[in-house]
Amino acid sequence: MFKTTSVIELSQSALTGNVQFLKELIGEHVRFSSVVKGNAYGHGIEQFIPMAEKAGINHFSVYSSDEAFRVFKASSGESEIMIMGWLDTEAMQWSIENGISFWIFEAERLDKTLEMAKRLGRKAKIHVEVETGMNRTGLPEKGLKHIMKKILDNGEHLIFEGLCTHYAGAESVANYVRVNRQLSKFNKIHKKFILNGLKPKYRHTACSAAALNYPKTRMDLVRIGIAQYGLWPSAETFIQYIHGKAARFDPLNRIISWKSEIISVKKVNEGEFISYGTTYLAQEEKTIAVIPVGYSHGFSRMLSNQGRVLIHGHRVGIIGMVNMNMIIADITSIPDVNIGDEVVIVGRQEEREISISSFSEISNLVNYELLARLPERTKRIVID
Repeated sequence: MFKTTSVIELSQSALTGNVQFLKELIGEHVRFSSVVKGNAYGHGIEQFIPMAEKAGINHFSVYSSDEAFRVFKASSGESEIMIMGWLDTEAMQWSIENGISFWIFEAERLDKTLEMAKRLGRKAKIHVEVETGMNRTGLPEKGLKHIMKKILDNGEHLIFEGLCTHYAGAESVANYVRVNRQLSKFNKIHKKFILNGLKPKYRHTACSAAALNYPKTRMDLVRIGIAQYGLWPSAETFIQYIHGKAARFDPLNRIISWKSEIISVKKVNEGEFISYGTTYLAQEEKTIAVIPVGYSHGFSRMLSNQGRVLIHGHRVGIIGMVNMNMIIADITSIPDVNIGDEVVIVGRQEEREISISSFSEISNLVNYELLARLPERTKRIVID
C-alpha cells in the first residue's frame, strides 16, 4: 500500500485511562455506551472499536445503520449496538435479525418495526425517544398513550430496551434551567410508563456533558462520546469538574495525534508573496517548509496565516493560504530542517504540544467538527 500524506495515531493507553476515569465517575451500576458516530469522532470506527473493547467497553451507540454495520464487522461479536438515528427499511430488517437496538422517535417507525418483527418472527429491541425540550427528534408527550398501548399489546414482538431523550446544551451553564426542565419532564414521562406497566431496561439521557455536569442524568446508561476520546465537551465543563478540587489536573488524555512530513524546503526573497493571492508578504527573506496536508485533509482554510504545527520541537506558523493539499510553514528561525522531517499537526513533539482545542480557538470550529472532518482515507494506526 502507498503511504498517505499524513497519519493519525491512536493511543490505547490514553483510551484505557479515560474509560477507567469515566467509569469511576459514573458508577459501577451505570452502563457505559461508547458513542462512535461520525467515524468515531474522526478516530476511525474500524480502528477504535477493538481499542474500546480492549478498554472494557461492550456497548456502542451510532447514528445510522451504515455505522452500525461497520461496528458490527469491527467488533468481537460480543458487544451491543444501538442506532440513535437513520434507519431505512432494509437496515431495520438486518438490525432485528442481528439483535441491534434502535430508537423510536416517530409513530410510523414503530408501526414499521412491528410489521417487520411479525414478518421475521423475531423480537425488535427498541428505545423510545421522548421529546423533552430539545425539539429535534423525539415523540411528543401528548401522543405517548398510543405508543405505550401499542408496546403493551405487542410484547411478543418488541423488547422495550430503553426510554431516552437528549439534552439541549448540557455543556454550558447558560442552559442550566433548560436542562433541568428537560430532566424533570423526562422523569415525569418515565413515571407514566411505569404506571402503564412498561419498565424499560435502561433509562438513558446523558451525553458526556450531562454525565459530567449533572449526576442525576446518569440513570442506567450514559452515552459517552467526546470525553472518551480525551476531550472535554467545553471549557466550562472542565472548570466545573476541577472546581473545589485540591489537585487541579486534567484526568483525560487525548488519544489522537496527527502527523505528516516535509516534502519541500526553499528560500523566499523579501518582498515576495507566499501561496495563493496576496494574503502573506515576506517582510524579510524566509525559509519555508511545504507539508502535504490541506483543507481536503481536514486542515481548515480558516487556519490560513493563523495555524501552527510542530517541527523540531518548535511551534511554527502557517503562512499564506491553506491549499487543498498543502500548507506552508515558516521555518526561518529553525536550522537544519530537511525534507522528510516529522511535522506534528496535532499532538506532542519534544516539550511542546498542539491540541485540538487550539484549532478550535483559531478557526471558531468546535472540536467535534474538527475531528469529524478528518477524512476516512487518512491512515490510522494504534499505538500503546
